[in-house]
Amino acid sequence: MSATSTRRPLSLIVPSLLAIAMVLSGGCSNKAAKARAMTAQTGSNCYAKALPTVGEGGLAWGSTLQTARQKSLNNCIRYAGRSGGLPGTCKVVLAECKN
Repeated sequence: MSATSTRRPLSLIVPSLLAIAMVLSGGCSNKAAKARAMTAQTGSNCYAKALPTVGEGGLAWGSTLQTARQKSLNNCIRYAGRSGGLPGTCKVVLAECKN
């Protein structure tokens, strides 16, 4: 008397599970990706860069030169503390508007 195994080989189960996982997660793939980098908003033709004496600074865009300067200074204060610098040493080093 010989016993036959009803178990499916592992080589068929793994691809089946992968196929099911891909089908179930496929609905999420059509979502629009969000931009990770800061980009200029429509109408923002002025930019400014602020740097601390040590650490990372901040670059920002704004509709006016004053707005860009303030945003970059705020970004510099935020990032300087995270990167080992002193937020109180942040200064705007570049500020201009494009044509």
